Amino acid sequence: MDSFPVIDMEKLSGGERGAAMEILRDACEKWGFFEILNHGISHDLMDEVEKVNKEQYNKCREQKFNEFANKALENADSEIDHLDWESTFFLRHLPVSNISEIPDLDDQNAMKEFAAEIEKVAERLLDLLGENLGLEKGYLKKAFSNECKGPTFGTKVSSYPPCPRPDLVKGLRAHTDAGGIILLFQDDQVSGLQFLKDGEWLDVPPIRHAIVVNLGDQLEVITNGKYKSVVHRVVAQTDGNRMSIASFYNPGSDAVIFPAPALVEKEAEEKKEVYPRFVFEDYMKLYVGHKFQAKEPRFEAMKAMEAVATHPIATS
Repeated sequence: MDSFPVIDMEKLSGGERGAAMEILRDACEKWGFFEILNHGISHDLMDEVEKVNKEQYNKCREQKFNEFANKALENADSEIDHLDWESTFFLRHLPVSNISEIPDLDDQNAMKEFAAEIEKVAERLLDLLGENLGLEKGYLKKAFSNECKGPTFGTKVSSYPPCPRPDLVKGLRAHTDAGGIILLFQDDQVSGLQFLKDGEWLDVPPIRHAIVVNLGDQLEVITNGKYKSVVHRVVAQTDGNRMSIASFYNPGSDAVIFPAPALVEKEAEEKKEVYPRFVFEDYMKLYVGHKFQAKEPRFEAMKAMEAVATHPIATS
């Protein structure tokens, strides 16, 4: 099996650009996960963000998590499939930030700066993905933005504390991500993130100061399946408290998502099935109740909604 794709972003602006773009294409088409180095985010800033969030867990969330953990494992003798061994909070950046509302987040400026830098990387990656797909410049960002309203963008900050019974509970159950493109700053000391490839669970290797990138369901729809979202999970560990800062660059809630016409035309001769057209908010409403289930029924449900909207059933 080929090694996990790691892309040096500096090579995308030099003489090795062609080779780097080919690695990126292969990563999107065959893996759905990759890591990027030299992404432009200061290592000092990343270190500060890590410190701030680990301190916030110790101050605000550790005691509450320990209470949850004791109850979760009490009398458990078989696999627990309805909860995750994680402690989380959510930061919203776009359309309106809520960082000032998070308790005991000591360096809010560092988090705001990190979010701004991650947003730039996400938009650069979307342009690179679009270029590889042969789409017009800016197409993917425009598809997310619903004209002038812009995308939604937020961060899930998670801690995965040590688990005495990783055989009974997952850090995070297997799922695909509903949104667009996901950029993860993960712990480089404690592993646990895995993704499914060719029926086998593979580890995402922790690399210091790297950003892990994976593709969400919306990019699968827009690319009409050329790029696919990938099932992934977090395996609970007996040692170490794993940090995960996952930023989700998603379409705006009212954005209409549909396969890029240029890609559908290219694939017409192969008679590939066309993905549905829907409003992102409608997809999210469905996803909330079916996150840990297969994505294909979600796409089918959206297709059924599209058919009803196009050909409403007469009632009289």
